[in-house]
Amino acid sequence: MAATVDHEADLNKYAPNADKAKVAAIVKYLGIALKNQDSSLVATSDKEELARIRDGYAKKKLGLADDKAIDAAMKKVAERMKGDKNKSRVCFYYLLAEETGALDKLA
Repeated sequence: MAATVDHEADLNKYAPNADKAKVAAIVKYLGIALKNQDSSLVATSDKEELARIRDGYAKKKLGLADDKAIDAAMKKVAERMKGDKNKSRVCFYYLLAEETGALDKLA
């Protein structure tokens, strides 16, 4: 079981003015995935994982359609977070929504 994580504090490193309601929406969306240490993190070097994020979260939750634009946005987020060995899934998802201008899709 994953240790209790303060998602807002983790995100504060990258988006100090992150919308708490949007963070809560991502936590709710991810649900049980956050209970496991491995699934609570994003492996940005794993192409299959990034494809799952693109095809699941980015397309279904955020309503994005352009694979190339999504991939480019994920690359930017990964670069932004490169200093973190363990990349929080909540943080990655928030920054992806922010990067693609889709934060308003999180309710």
